[in-house]
Amino acid sequence: MTKLKTQKNNASVEDFLNGVENEKRKTDSFEVLKLMKKVTDAEPCMWGPSIIGFGHYHYKYATGRENDWFLTGLSPRKQSLTLYIMNGFTHYNDILSRLGKYKTGKSCLYINRLEDIDMQVLEELITASVNFLKSKP
Repeated sequence: MTKLKTQKNNASVEDFLNGVENEKRKTDSFEVLKLMKKVTDAEPCMWGPSIIGFGHYHYKYATGRENDWFLTGLSPRKQSLTLYIMNGFTHYNDILSRLGKYKTGKSCLYINRLEDIDMQVLEELITASVNFLKSKP
């Protein structure tokens, strides 16, 4: 079975975030870091060279492929702050309608600046996603 390239490692989360050149992105990243730590009650860990993950869950596809992954995470990318909402967004239309200015991918929430969104609604979204993943057998 193929092993994923992005693996949990012991690199320093704080050193990684302190190395972010864009000061606004760095500040926003530390704010989201605090929020995700509160929601997950887990310490942040680096996954690969540029993703910070919180907690973990085990998944298994019908094909038999399985792996461990983080419950939620973030990465301060050049274009935007990327948040990982691992079960996607199809169940969260109501929450997303109240969030503010953002874009989404399959499991990625792209935010340019935290001022563009409602932080209480973001906490609600992350909490709902984490609770959903924790409820899976």
